Amino acid sequence: MRAAALFLLGTLAAAPVLAAQTDRDYQMKMLEHQRAFLLKMADSMPERLYRHKATPEQRDFAQQIEHAASAVPFILSSVVKGPKFTMPDTAASYRDRAGLRQLINASFDYGAALLKSQSDSARAVQVNLFGTPMPAWQVWDELYAHTIWTAGQVVANFRENGMAPPAFTFF
Repeated sequence: MRAAALFLLGTLAAAPVLAAQTDRDYQMKMLEHQRAFLLKMADSMPERLYRHKATPEQRDFAQQIEHAASAVPFILSSVVKGPKFTMPDTAASYRDRAGLRQLINASFDYGAALLKSQSDSARAVQVNLFGTPMPAWQVWDELYAHTIWTAGQVVANFRENGMAPPAFTFF
């Protein structure tokens, strides 16, 4: 009986650590999904349409993809207090596929390195994301929602030009 009680106590004590690691693994998977999805968008749009806007109020295609990708290092460096990030040349990312791919990869390389190195105690710290208090681990989930929301807005760019957007990978 005592052995069973000790086993149960040990299991309960380890549960938060296992849950945190599982969450981190899931967040890494979602971070890599974001990268792959934005790269598919960049690869699928002809470069001649990178500066095209579906509506006057919208960012153009390249600006929208850049906004989705660059939010990762911007928010992580300012809200989660990650190291300073130096953005690749945005003029190059707006001009051609190679430049846009470089920006996407640099942004997500930064995010992946920070997620891997973030301690459990740093993940538990309360932060303020544009006026909303939350634990730092939740910022990763909010970034995912932002990326998919922002990337989804360029579907109109594809449709307006008679093209299908890249398939959404979860369906």
